[in-house]
Amino acid sequence: MQHSVFISGAAQGIGAEIARIFHRHGYKVGIYDINDEQALRLANELGENAKAGYLDVSNFRQWKMALQDFKNWAGELNILINNAGILYSGAFEDTSIQSHHRTVDINIKGVLNGCHAGLPHLEKASFARVINLSSASAIYGQADLASYSASKFAVRGLTEALDVEWQKYNIRVLDVMPLFVQTDMVKNMDAGSIQNIGVDLTPADVAKQVLQLAQQKDHALIPTHTPVGIKTKLMYQLSSISPQFLNRLTNIFLSKR
Repeated sequence: MQHSVFISGAAQGIGAEIARIFHRHGYKVGIYDINDEQALRLANELGENAKAGYLDVSNFRQWKMALQDFKNWAGELNILINNAGILYSGAFEDTSIQSHHRTVDINIKGVLNGCHAGLPHLEKASFARVINLSSASAIYGQADLASYSASKFAVRGLTEALDVEWQKYNIRVLDVMPLFVQTDMVKNMDAGSIQNIGVDLTPADVAKQVLQLAQQKDHALIPTHTPVGIKTKLMYQLSSISPQFLNRLTNIFLSKR
């Protein structure tokens, strides 16, 4: 049976690359984004088995409408990818409180909304999996990315909790944790860490990992968290064995300008 995938924030960047790679592998692809015109252009580019729609992820009602619209078209919802996200960089106090709140609305509430609205569809599907876009910023809180980092810690925690809770539905809930990726979101980013670490990953690198998690058959053996890229894997492993004070000193060093 042809499986389907619903991707939030899929009109550009990582989300668009995820849509392209899943489409190439024969999935029915849902490209949903607040920029519905750009989403429609991508769907038209891909052609058959691609559907575009409008979705503001911070709005739970719109999630329910979008998922029902997609299920009516695809037949069932197999894979939900919570990709939509935003980033504000710079000193915490120099970033407006409205920007911090918007980060929470999209990066945290958007994933909460997607998982909550998606479950009634996922639990009825012949195969179901959730893949959330977390970040290397969820390994240790990042200076000058405070609310973004906090939002990705929330995604990490939600992923862990639901991956345990939803075993009763035979649904794995996973996340990927890339470092900085070559997208518009990191252009002109005001943070020492990006200057010291660099931007090595492409959207295609992340998309390949997401596809691999969606296709992996060893259901019980899939790790809940998957760091993407050599640098992220190294940071992830070191953080788990290093004493807390050393992790803090390392991040102080990485954040220096």
